[in-house]
Amino acid sequence: MTLETTRSMLAWCSVINYGLLLLWVFAFILAHDWMYRLHGRWFSIPVERFDALHYGSLGAFKMGILLFNLVPYLALRIVG
Repeated sequence: MTLETTRSMLAWCSVINYGLLLLWVFAFILAHDWMYRLHGRWFSIPVERFDALHYGSLGAFKMGILLFNLVPYLALRIVG
Protein backbone atom coordinates (compact mmCIF):
# COMPACT_ATOMS: atom_id res chain seq x y z
CA MET A 1 0.00 0.00 0.00
CA THR A 2 1.45 3.34 -1.00
CA LEU A 3 1.66 6.40 1.20
CA GLU A 4 -0.94 8.21 -0.88
CA THR A 5 -3.36 5.27 -0.62
CA THR A 6 -2.93 5.17 3.15
CA ARG A 7 -3.53 8.91 3.43
CA SER A 8 -6.62 8.64 1.27
CA MET A 9 -7.95 5.72 3.31
CA LEU A 10 -7.44 7.57 6.61
CA ALA A 11 -9.10 10.69 5.20
CA TRP A 12 -12.16 8.71 4.09
CA CYS A 13 -12.26 6.85 7.42
CA SER A 14 -12.31 10.21 9.18
CA VAL A 15 -15.10 11.55 6.98
CA ILE A 16 -17.23 8.42 7.38
CA ASN A 17 -16.68 8.25 11.15
CA TYR A 18 -17.50 11.93 11.64
CA GLY A 19 -20.63 11.38 9.55
CA LEU A 20 -21.64 8.52 11.84
CA LEU A 21 -20.90 10.69 14.87
CA LEU A 22 -23.11 13.48 13.51
CA LEU A 23 -25.87 10.98 12.73
CA TRP A 24 -25.68 9.68 16.30
CA VAL A 25 -25.78 13.23 17.73
CA PHE A 26 -28.78 14.22 15.60
CA ALA A 27 -30.59 10.98 16.43
CA PHE A 28 -29.90 11.53 20.12
CA ILE A 29 -31.18 15.11 19.97
CA LEU A 30 -34.16 14.61 17.69
CA ALA A 31 -35.27 11.11 18.71
CA HIS A 32 -34.20 11.05 22.36
CA ASP A 33 -37.50 9.76 23.73
CA TRP A 34 -37.81 7.05 21.09
CA MET A 35 -34.24 5.90 21.73
CA TYR A 36 -34.85 5.85 25.48
CA ARG A 37 -38.01 3.78 25.08
CA LEU A 38 -36.23 1.38 22.73
CA HIS A 39 -33.30 0.87 25.09
CA GLY A 40 -35.64 0.87 28.07
CA ARG A 41 -37.10 -2.41 26.81
CA TRP A 42 -33.75 -4.12 27.30
CA PHE A 43 -32.24 -2.21 30.22
CA SER A 44 -33.97 -0.59 33.16
CA ILE A 45 -31.97 2.61 33.57
CA PRO A 46 -33.14 6.09 34.50
CA VAL A 47 -33.11 8.76 31.83
CA GLU A 48 -30.22 10.63 33.52
CA ARG A 49 -28.04 7.51 33.33
CA PHE A 50 -29.10 6.94 29.71
CA ASP A 51 -28.06 10.50 28.82
CA ALA A 52 -24.75 10.16 30.68
CA LEU A 53 -23.95 6.88 28.91
CA HIS A 54 -24.65 8.37 25.50
CA TYR A 55 -22.68 11.53 26.29
CA GLY A 56 -19.69 9.50 27.45
CA SER A 57 -19.92 7.15 24.48
CA LEU A 58 -20.08 10.05 22.05
CA GLY A 59 -16.96 11.49 23.64
CA ALA A 60 -15.13 8.14 23.50
CA PHE A 61 -16.10 7.69 19.85
CA LYS A 62 -14.90 11.20 19.03
CA MET A 63 -11.58 10.56 20.78
CA GLY A 64 -11.23 7.27 18.88
CA ILE A 65 -11.73 9.09 15.59
CA LEU A 66 -9.13 11.65 16.54
CA LEU A 67 -6.56 9.11 17.76
CA PHE A 68 -6.98 6.42 15.12
CA ASN A 69 -7.97 8.36 11.99
CA LEU A 70 -7.30 12.06 12.09
CA VAL A 71 -3.93 12.19 13.88
CA PRO A 72 -2.33 9.47 11.69
CA TYR A 73 -3.72 11.22 8.60
CA LEU A 74 -2.23 14.56 9.69
CA ALA A 75 1.08 12.90 10.54
CA LEU A 76 1.26 11.32 7.09
CA ARG A 77 0.43 14.69 5.49
CA ILE A 78 3.30 16.30 7.40
CA VAL A 79 5.79 13.53 6.65
CA GLY A 80 5.16 13.10 3.01
